[in-house]
Amino acid sequence: MADNRIARGIVLVPCLLLGAAFLATAAWGQGAAAENRTLAIGIGAGLLLAGWLSQLGGGSETSVTKPDESDPSP
Repeated sequence: MADNRIARGIVLVPCLLLGAAFLATAAWGQGAAAENRTLAIGIGAGLLLAGWLSQLGGGSETSVTKPDESDPSP
């Protein structure tokens, strides 16, 4: 099922990008961002964890199709 792979990728990419942005803000933030450093670390780590968890599960990637009985070709 290609739909599961596509959906997992759609979830993974924004989670990684936003998680990295929040962690970068926590690491290099100045001024108002420095006051919320623990919040930025928590949100960034949560987004990275969500992206990683989206890659788990999803079931079997292989599917078995039955041959078409109306097709005369071998």
